[in-house]
Amino acid sequence: MTKKTSKNSDKTRAQKLSGRGKDHANGFIGFVREQGVVGLAVGLAVGTAASSAVKTIVDEFLNPIIGFIIGGADLTKLKLVIVGPGPDGVGGLSLGWGAILSAIITLLATAYLIYWLVHVARLDRLDKAK
Repeated sequence: MTKKTSKNSDKTRAQKLSGRGKDHANGFIGFVREQGVVGLAVGLAVGTAASSAVKTIVDEFLNPIIGFIIGGADLTKLKLVIVGPGPDGVGGLSLGWGAILSAIITLLATAYLIYWLVHVARLDRLDKAK
């Protein structure tokens, strides 16, 4: 008798679990629809592509112009040497301020692009129209 109730309880447990799985799936689909998670994913993908485009523009256009203005050097390779290398050419300590400046320019350009898309191009109106 105990074996029959064990099988029955297993069957009931399996039915409960499959019902819970359907509830979870429906709940997740509802969450995605309500919260706009798909829109967030699309925004993330577009933002990543925009960031890549801005980085390329900064690296290939702005950095050479700035480098030319400050003396014809590659901006990303400019360093402040704190301790020079030893007699064997090994060692030394330098601060790569050009790369830091390039990263800051990229950050500011990306932030401005996002500001422009949201406020100037008024992409927020598309979200409110839904």
